[in-house]
Amino acid sequence: MSTAAESVTAPAAPIPFDREGPVLGEAFHTAVAPTPVADPGLVRVNDALARELGIDPAALRSPEGVAILAGNRVPEGAEPRALAYAGHQFGNWVPQLGDGRAILLGEVVDRQGVRRDLQLKGAGPTPFSRGGDGRAPIGPVVREYLGSEFMAALGVPTTRALAAVTTGEPVRRGWAVHPGGVITRVAASHVRVGTFEYFGRRGDVEGVRTLADYVIQRHYPEVAGAEEPYPALFSAVIARTADLIAHWMAAGFIHGVMNTDNLALAGETLDYGPFGFLDTYAADTCYSSIDTGGRYAFDQQPAMARWGLTRLAECLLPLLGEESEARVERAKALLDEFLPRFEATWRALMAERLGLAEVREGDGELLHDLLQAMADGRADYHLTLRGLSDLPDIAGPADAAVVDLFDEPAAITAWLARWRARLAEQGRDEAERQTAMRAVNPKFVLRNHLAQWAVDAATEEGDFTPMDRLLAVLTDPFADHLGEEELARPPRDEQRVQRTFCGT
Repeated sequence: MSTAAESVTAPAAPIPFDREGPVLGEAFHTAVAPTPVADPGLVRVNDALARELGIDPAALRSPEGVAILAGNRVPEGAEPRALAYAGHQFGNWVPQLGDGRAILLGEVVDRQGVRRDLQLKGAGPTPFSRGGDGRAPIGPVVREYLGSEFMAALGVPTTRALAAVTTGEPVRRGWAVHPGGVITRVAASHVRVGTFEYFGRRGDVEGVRTLADYVIQRHYPEVAGAEEPYPALFSAVIARTADLIAHWMAAGFIHGVMNTDNLALAGETLDYGPFGFLDTYAADTCYSSIDTGGRYAFDQQPAMARWGLTRLAECLLPLLGEESEARVERAKALLDEFLPRFEATWRALMAERLGLAEVREGDGELLHDLLQAMADGRADYHLTLRGLSDLPDIAGPADAAVVDLFDEPAAITAWLARWRARLAEQGRDEAERQTAMRAVNPKFVLRNHLAQWAVDAATEEGDFTPMDRLLAVLTDPFADHLGEEELARPPRDEQRVQRTFCGT
């Protein structure tokens, strides 16, 4: 562990920062150094991700590396800054938000040639902190680490967790005092719908144009040569966002706070606050303690994504054509691409989960009827899908493993007959189909009570053993992991966590 010190430049360069990419000017961010902490301690380094980024994990574990991860040293090549953005929060316009507790260190180019941001969350106040302390309790650090790495293992586009450290300093939230922590987040970039709103709603057309050009160069180079690149950019963002939300819905994921400052232009899951995953299937599930009206409930996520994209369209309007009326019609036509794209991607993902080699006419009804049966029978979403993976092509005693999950067996029994008739149409080998289904239907899920177990242990006892156990199964959630069966079980009634908190 290192002691508090003024932020200084480290003598070595353990992180290969790259400054050759597209650049945004000073209007888009402000320079700010992390605030050193008293006694940083390493919780975890994501070795596989570090290597993917061209970083030696051992260098991050060294005293110098831990000092960098805690914000006590600014590494060579870094350009620490806080990003400016605005946003609609629960539908209400907030003209200035910005990175209030996050500091972007710089960019690296990974082994696949993809440029990615490295950001410290909880590294101290910035000019955007609005009176906050810029710190993070260790609990939210643990939750984000677990959540983002589980989503990555599921194949859902997401930011990643490179490392987590403790700070040796207390963080006060309300009446409670918690140990502090810092997480190092990796993202394709941190440009959000709210970043465009920061400029667009001020009438700064050139700022919007500069930002759009940056996003094209960094994330959508395929549209740079289009006859009309800005409409092509908007269409590409719509498609990527629709695909992301389809992945969320298939995974049973509830973001919890889909404000426009949390919608990333790169199409990644951004900001793990009051998120959660379904247990018993209910389309209107809403865990977030601050979402009292259910605005961002599970079944509202597609509509809320389109709502956020509409706010982006308002910023892009001046770039979409010469005539103002024509611009609006073009934006509406582009937004109409969202729902068909979402539906097509979701059906393809869910068909794969049901062992269907391709989507055919009538499959949408089959999918929706399964969800209705789950809702009516109060069945567990994940156990049902995983259970289907193990069923043979012919009805028999094995069906009880799925049927017994339902309060009312009649609906699921009738559905199973329809599902098997559909399987018979494709003539797929049973063992091949079961293997394929087990590869997309996880046995292990980051359920709320498990996340809370890890958070409580870290917060109350400084014990990260539950976090380590969970990461071992959640980063390979489709495997059996013999001996860890208790981590695959749904919560008992007394274990259910009905409310999740941002915690920041």
